[in-house]
Amino acid sequence: MTISYKKLWVMLAQNEMSKAELRRRAGLSPATFTKLRRNQSVSMEVLLKIAEVMDCNIGDMMDFVKVPAETE
Repeated sequence: MTISYKKLWVMLAQNEMSKAELRRRAGLSPATFTKLRRNQSVSMEVLLKIAEVMDCNIGDMMDFVKVPAETE
């Protein structure tokens, strides 16, 4: 399984909020925001900060995506 924050980016566009504004309002470091852009794991604390800014639940901003098994 891998993480996808595609829902978060769509929500930002719908709310006409830039990624820079989200990062500033949530108080996230550039390194943490890079992890989000690369669909990497971040702490629950980071997700809670984003949820507060976006007024949403965790499922509204991310998905777990099943990675197909490699066939030989």
